[in-house]
Amino acid sequence: MIKEACVENLQEAKKAEEQGADQVELCGRLDLDGLTPDFKLVEDALSELNLHVKVMVRSRGGDFVYTEEEIEEMISTIEQLKALGVKEIVLGALTGDNQLDIPAITKLAAAAIPMKVTFHKAIDELDDPVEGVRQLRAIPGITGVLTSGGKLTAKEGVSVINKMHAAAGSIQIIAAGKITNQNLLEMRQRLTTDAYHGKLIVGRLA
Repeated sequence: MIKEACVENLQEAKKAEEQGADQVELCGRLDLDGLTPDFKLVEDALSELNLHVKVMVRSRGGDFVYTEEEIEEMISTIEQLKALGVKEIVLGALTGDNQLDIPAITKLAAAAIPMKVTFHKAIDELDDPVEGVRQLRAIPGITGVLTSGGKLTAKEGVSVINKMHAAAGSIQIIAAGKITNQNLLEMRQRLTTDAYHGKLIVGRLA
């Protein structure tokens, strides 16, 4: 089982490691559902932690529909994170009608090579997240999908998450959405995936 803690500073990341997290997703501005963190924080996390660090690539809050200029900005960010030694990033892009922006995702994933790429919870905006997983399988470099099955919580989205897992092939489905150290055992019993994400996945960090 993989426990992934969502953190926005070094103190939280260190505490997550102490409390048994297997990896962290490093974000800035969790009040905006996560933006690209400060590069200094990324450097410090890579040098001071002994677990896998994933880094959010998201240039602004709001929706996941990006202009060409914003995509280019994200590619620049990806190149800088690669230079820092980041091994995995988290990103997502949609069209105005809530479909996957396949050209943008393909371009971003190509820029990330050889880093791994997790597609974030933007997939939950789709009418059919299961079909979204099938589409992501065709994009080289996409190795994970973070999802609550199109619902507000993983508990509500159990059936869809399990269908996404069945459709995922080699892509890792990471269940998210109010999963905590208090309900993790229950969710493990109900979900077929073995990767779980949350701010409280290993308990309180502040």
